[in-house]
Order: sequence, then C-alpha cells, then structure tokens
Amino acid sequence: MSKLGLDHHPSILVIEPDEMLAQQISLDLEEAGYYPIVASNRTVGLHQATELQPALIVIDRLLAGESGLSLCRHLRDLGNHTPLLVLMAKDAIEDRIACLESGADDYCLKPYRTETFLELVNLYLKPATSNNEQLRFGELVLDLATRRALRNGRTIELTMKEYELLKYLMEHPREVLTREQILENVWGYDFLGESNVIEVYIRYLRLKIEDEGEKRLIQTVRGVGYVLRDG
Repeated sequence: MSKLGLDHHPSILVIEPDEMLAQQISLDLEEAGYYPIVASNRTVGLHQATELQPALIVIDRLLAGESGLSLCRHLRDLGNHTPLLVLMAKDAIEDRIACLESGADDYCLKPYRTETFLELVNLYLKPATSNNEQLRFGELVLDLATRRALRNGRTIELTMKEYELLKYLMEHPREVLTREQILENVWGYDFLGESNVIEVYIRYLRLKIEDEGEKRLIQTVRGVGYVLRDG
C-alpha cells in the first residue's frame, strides 16, 4: 500500500513471530481497510510502536524467548496510550487477568478467526463521537469526543480501558458501584470475583487524575467496590 494509503487508513502494528499467521492477519486487515505493519519480534515491534505511532497494536503473547505481556507493560510504562490487543491461546481466568493487568485493553483467542479478530479491531478503532458532550464532576471533566480527561485545566491522556472505567464512574457519581457491576459494564467478562484487574486500573486512574496532588475522587468502599465522590 502506498504512503497515500497510510495517510487515509488507520495503521495497525502486528507483532507476531509466526510468519504464516502474521501474513494472514495482515491480509485480513488490508482487506478490511486498515494499513498493516508487521514486526516479527519485540525489538522491531517496540521501535515501530514508538516511531510509527500506529492506531492499534496487536501483540502475540508468545514472542520469541519472552512474553508479549512484558512488552505491553513496557509500552504502558513508556506512556504509550495506544489500544493494545493480545493474541493468546488460553482463556483461563488467570490468563485473562494477566493479560489485562499487563496494560492490554483486550485479547483475542487462538486459533485465529478472521471475523472475531476484525470485530474486536473495529470496536477499538470506531471513530470517537463527534459531539461536544462532556461529563463533569467537580473540576474533573471527561471529553467524550477526544476520550481525554481534564482536571484543573490539565489534560490527562487515557488508555481505552482507563477511559471506559472513568466514564462509567462519572456516569454514576456518588453511587457505590460493586466490583461485579464494574467488571460487567467495563470489561464485559465474568471473572468470578477472582480478578484484581479493577484495582490495577483504579490505581492507574488515581495516579493520573491525582498527579498534581489533587484531592482523591475515586473512593474505595471496602468489601464492596468504588464510588466517585468528593471527600
């Protein structure tokens, strides 16, 4: 695809050591109107993720000699907010938890299925709403068009899941939300109460929205869940 294609089609970086699978994913993405970029290992993938700034990154959990989840964590530690999707073979509770705790937004199961994969990609790359709607809670503002938060005039970049979690909390201000409600509405998965994914993402959000030492807004209700309230 030409440079013109890159300008008009969202680019997707696929970090996949299996050459045949990478080729299949690349063809599917191109046919679906995306611009695929393929990397066969972590080193090349990390470089392309940084230099090319793709719209979405797909990472195989099994990279040569190391875990793709460690790459997810590294990207998040670098401040990369790009949606991250992990390809993985197992769907056990502990696998889901490990995936999401790494900072990945979602996962797609192997064996690879074109329709399922593209549905997930489309979900994360659907255009943001073009209206000017905002959610407000005190000095905290969530812009639904840009999917960014603002507090005291400071712009806060969010990953897709951070955005969805904060949006859910701000849609129910001062209402105690159980862990089960949050899991169902933000992740859509049944983790049978065994996951600390929520705790991980609450911590991410608190670090970002309290970066300047501002008052805590996301309160823990011990044994129940969380509530967005001022004090």
